[in-house]
Amino acid sequence: MPSTKEKMPGETYCFACGPDNPIGLHLDFHFTAEKYVAEKTLPHEYQSYEGVVHGGIVTTMLDEAMGGYLYSAGEKAVTARLDVRYRKPTPVGEQLVITGWEESRRGSFVNMKATIALADGTVTAEGTAKMALVD
Repeated sequence: MPSTKEKMPGETYCFACGPDNPIGLHLDFHFTAEKYVAEKTLPHEYQSYEGVVHGGIVTTMLDEAMGGYLYSAGEKAVTARLDVRYRKPTPVGEQLVITGWEESRRGSFVNMKATIALADGTVTAEGTAKMALVD
């Protein structure tokens, strides 16, 4: 299982996971059985229409689960391609489980997957990404 890398000064302001960003999501991921997992309940400030998380925020959480997985495992990567499938509306005010994991590697590219699910396991969105490893 990958170990979690500490954030460097200046990285604590990441919109998705930075604890110092006053308007950020403050996602707090940890590794569990080769997966990178965070639980979060979003307030209505992150909604699009009544009761539903904005699609851009959903995409941000999926991207963070995939890119953050690699970063926390000690690898620096950027998103080269990101695809999102919205399966059901993702609700505000309910606990969400955001999970990312590595699928495969080829050269300097890593294929990642991520899901957002409700507490009962219902998947509301899923993402796939090709991450490019950088120096």
